[in-house]
Amino acid sequence: MLLFYCCLSMISENTIDPSPFVQFDIWFRERLTTDIEIPNTVSLGTASKKGSVSVRTVLLKGYDKSGFVFFTNYNSKKGKQLSSNSRAALLFYWPESGRQIRIEGVANKVTEEESVSYFKTRPRESQLAAWASEQSTVIPDRQYLETRYGVFNENFNSIPVDKPPHWGGFRLVPDWFEFWENGDFRLHDRISYTKRKEFWVIERIAP
Repeated sequence: MLLFYCCLSMISENTIDPSPFVQFDIWFRERLTTDIEIPNTVSLGTASKKGSVSVRTVLLKGYDKSGFVFFTNYNSKKGKQLSSNSRAALLFYWPESGRQIRIEGVANKVTEEESVSYFKTRPRESQLAAWASEQSTVIPDRQYLETRYGVFNENFNSIPVDKPPHWGGFRLVPDWFEFWENGDFRLHDRISYTKRKEFWVIERIAP
């Protein structure tokens, strides 16, 4: 059970839930009611062991109080960086609503069972692409990729596509959140949640 300590004296007209996971769910569900074509995009920041930083966009595929889940090729740049340096960050930027959510924490691989279960829900074409694409490696041309796709399409002809052993999910377990909302004259609202032992400490940050 999550406990919290709140040190805010006032949150103006905004209502902030004691749990950052509940607060995220409130904002994310509001986004799902919009006509945004892909509402679950999120920027993922990772770093190598030496501190070389990379950022790219991934798709959030699940979340609960245990963390935020996305899937990838474990041999990709992000997969290799997370294997050597598990610290990572997520940024949800929603300009249409004037909001963004920043999350930092530790990312670990989900169980093989979770990865297999999700892989089975993907369209067959996406399943084949997971086999065909040697993600983040240099390839000679587009034809090389399409040829590999054709080979695996033939290999799995008329049978279910198995999950590649190098493909699966990560779950980012947060220890810090920031909820940002646009304000007039750049006086934005910034509310952070910091995990300290079993407590979530809530603080207001200057814009």
